[in-house]
Amino acid sequence: MSTTGWIILAVVVLIIFFAIGIYNGLIGLKNKVDEAWADIETQLKRRYDLIPNLVETVKGYATHEKSTLEEVTKARTAAMSAGSFADKAQAENALSSTLKSIFALSENYPDLKANQNFLDLQQSLKDIEDHLQLSRRYYNATVRDFNTKMEVFPNNVFAGMMGFKAREFFQTDSDAERQNVKVSFSDSAAPSAPAAPKDDSTKA
Repeated sequence: MSTTGWIILAVVVLIIFFAIGIYNGLIGLKNKVDEAWADIETQLKRRYDLIPNLVETVKGYATHEKSTLEEVTKARTAAMSAGSFADKAQAENALSSTLKSIFALSENYPDLKANQNFLDLQQSLKDIEDHLQLSRRYYNATVRDFNTKMEVFPNNVFAGMMGFKAREFFQTDSDAERQNVKVSFSDSAAPSAPAAPKDDSTKA
């Protein structure tokens, strides 16, 4: 074989090994992204499983808040059935918002607020939400690393040929989460007891 032939062969071998290195690197990052998403899904399922118990507990004390409880149930169903990644993120944001509304109700029902089962469910959901926040950050970090590695040259030349595609970030509606939750009561004829504390300051 001529010198030129050996050079061409060496270049081809180098390209093959280079492509293998890129492929293995992308596969490793892709697996991290998949594992991070699986952790998010596990936490979301834990939250879905707790919500029916939460709704039943609140229902026993806040019978006049039917519309709020129905919104929580509808938001849970929408989140569980969301198809696309974008729809999933939007549905989860909506569910988080309705959960804040249901916890805000407890401020108007002292007996509910003191109920041990309600307190346990509230703490469990808080723990899940804390874990979700950490899982989201880790997931988004792995997506960033994966997308960056896939998009830089010359990786981007091989990534498309190998079937790799950029992954979406799992965003939360941070602006909405920073706002105070407003509870709209469904029954204008609801017991006046919850409003009583507000009138105490005017007495004397």
